[in-house]
Amino acid sequence: MTDIGWRESGVRVSLAEPGDYWRLLKPRVMSLVVFTAFVGMIAAPGGVDPILGLVSLLAIAVGAGASGALNQWWDADIDAIMTRTRSRPIPAGRVTGQETLTFGLVLSAGSVFTLGLAANWLAAFLLAFTIFFYVVVYSMVLKRRTAQNIVIGGAAGALPPVVAWAAATGSLAWPPVVLFAVIFVWTPPHFWALALLKSEDYARASVPMLPVVAGEDATRLQILLYSLLLAPVGLMPWGLGFAGPVHGTVAGVGGAIFVALAALVFVRREGAIARKACGRLFGFSILYLFTLFAVLAGERLVAAL
Repeated sequence: MTDIGWRESGVRVSLAEPGDYWRLLKPRVMSLVVFTAFVGMIAAPGGVDPILGLVSLLAIAVGAGASGALNQWWDADIDAIMTRTRSRPIPAGRVTGQETLTFGLVLSAGSVFTLGLAANWLAAFLLAFTIFFYVVVYSMVLKRRTAQNIVIGGAAGALPPVVAWAAATGSLAWPPVVLFAVIFVWTPPHFWALALLKSEDYARASVPMLPVVAGEDATRLQILLYSLLLAPVGLMPWGLGFAGPVHGTVAGVGGAIFVALAALVFVRREGAIARKACGRLFGFSILYLFTLFAVLAGERLVAAL
């Protein structure tokens, strides 16, 4: 690994800038976590105090960022090999692994205790479990050992609405579990579409992603199967009565488009046309999840007026 900083009289001077620590938080992933957590909080009955809600969302955001930092600390060796990650702060030589570990642990503890004090200890426990699951279960155990890493590990990314619901209510119920299920089923086809585009990167780093282990054709079939499952799961909030007709319409149309794009990925298997199909599915999958949750939040906010 590249030496960090420079040495003068035996003292290391770090090259890190504030932006490097921001990148350790994986801000794009953190923004998705905050958004889905916000929807989980809005969907909860009875409302929530705005200040406590804001503090709770901030704690969840910091916990997500801490997970990202600890993930980069653990994966620094493979990040240095993969083209899409080699510019991250650790492999680029701007932050040390020890600095990242300390940063991640401090943020993890701070976020959990803040959420416990601001909201309740059930939410704090769920946030701590989410961090543990992402860092230990997914990053340390699953990612380098099984092609099902993203399927099982996806539970960590699906938990923020559950954490936020618990922060707002102090309890659990079926609606946040359904929101968890939507994100959980969405994650494999979303991520495998990207993995098909980056399969050489994963192979070079010896990460057993599904296209590397089972092949691209098997991955395309799994994408299609999960998309077929996602379409009805996306309708569950409307079907169970805690989302309105607008959400049901968006979920139905969006699910159909998702399946159609997955079918194109399945049949278009070679050359630029195959890569284009994967790129379209990956891009639409982000729009699909965002729209699904945004409409649910909008319906709740309108109903509260």
